[in-house]
Amino acid sequence: MPARIEWTDVRAIAQMLAERHADVSPLTVRFTDLHRWVTELPGFASDPKKSNEKILEAIQMAWIDEVED
Repeated sequence: MPARIEWTDVRAIAQMLAERHADVSPLTVRFTDLHRWVTELPGFASDPKKSNEKILEAIQMAWIDEVED
């Protein structure tokens, strides 16, 4: 995992979310909660206001891939 995480580190974010929220289905997470969870990850250093629906969707899809693997 990168020591510093940005919004563009979609795969690393998805891996961390899969580990931290193993009991949660990514499809049930609201984007407001997903945004908060990402910004609370250790090493997250990006501007929280720089996210958008496209980025959150990409993170959600990568998280689904992590869970299905």
